[in-house]
Amino acid sequence: MTQTVNELDFTQNLSAHRKTAQERAAILENPGFGDHFTDHTAVVDYRTDSAGHGGWSNARIEPYGPISLDPAAAVLHYGQEIFEGLKAYKHADGSVWTFRPEANAARLNRSAERLALPQLPEQVFLDAVRGLVAADQDWIPSRDGESLYLRPFMIATEAFLGVRPAREVSFRVIASPAGNYFGGELQPVSIWISHNYARAGRGGTGAAKCGGNYAASLAAQLEAEAHGCKQVLFLDPFNDDAVEELGGMNVFFVFKDGRLVTPALTGTILEGVTRMSVIQLAKDRGLDVQERKITLGEWRDGIASGEITEVFACGTAAVITPIGLLKDETESIGSADAKAGDIAMGIRDQLLGIQTGTAEDPHGWLTRLA
Repeated sequence: MTQTVNELDFTQNLSAHRKTAQERAAILENPGFGDHFTDHTAVVDYRTDSAGHGGWSNARIEPYGPISLDPAAAVLHYGQEIFEGLKAYKHADGSVWTFRPEANAARLNRSAERLALPQLPEQVFLDAVRGLVAADQDWIPSRDGESLYLRPFMIATEAFLGVRPAREVSFRVIASPAGNYFGGELQPVSIWISHNYARAGRGGTGAAKCGGNYAASLAAQLEAEAHGCKQVLFLDPFNDDAVEELGGMNVFFVFKDGRLVTPALTGTILEGVTRMSVIQLAKDRGLDVQERKITLGEWRDGIASGEITEVFACGTAAVITPIGLLKDETESIGSADAKAGDIAMGIRDQLLGIQTGTAEDPHGWLTRLA
């Protein structure tokens, strides 16, 4: 599906029932992650006929609230939906910025192509984010490590039970004030190895950011939590137990000879915006960055020999999180008492500095929203 209109005017229907300053302040004192939502949402409708005539229209900022869906809406039956995640940061001068939103817009459209959803013009994506943040910028927390998490998503709303791409779709953006994803002071986390479950398969939707991939990870995530772990690691058992990714994060390995290795994108791994940013910042530091196959065995042997000196995960929500211990029912790799490594923390500090405006932005990754 294609769309030739590149810009739409967003109308504003602002809420008459916004949270009071006192209610908002109480929430921002301890925002958590994904627990509270701002007063508004950005919405754009899509409708086309059987001949493909139509497209995106009715762009608006409206009060946050429940979505009315027909019980036969395609998203409820066939899971035709995709989403993104990015953050808005308040800088010291009060201005508001976001990080590489054009990369999120491009990935949304790659996901849309895989899920047979319509392409959304990048400018409409950016205008939806900008309009929502302008309406709700009082919700942006300003303490270290905090931000306004933005969740753009697209769902198939057509009431139709035949198996074909929906002709009616809704694109929306919601926002949630966010603290530290894992909570409290940053510490290396413990990871559970999933041997019984797969996040995605070859030829499937692993490279798309769609809800089905995350739903497929939840049983393994419950298994991880039952064993005292924060996240789960997925492997490719048909490829020498090659490391793929965590339930919602990419993985990096630091070798003592200066190499930084991350699993190559094979179609089953999501191409993270933070992942590509870490790769660039590591190259800027002179590290030898390799995107290649890395197996569970290489991880095990590298930790035992000291060849691998750091392991960390990255993603929009948590930014960079060191990994201390990897385990399953029969073995443990690394240590729960491991300290965060200099490479991981150095890149994390630089990345957060760029995002929050306290460090130089050498690649022009920031976009001002307000």
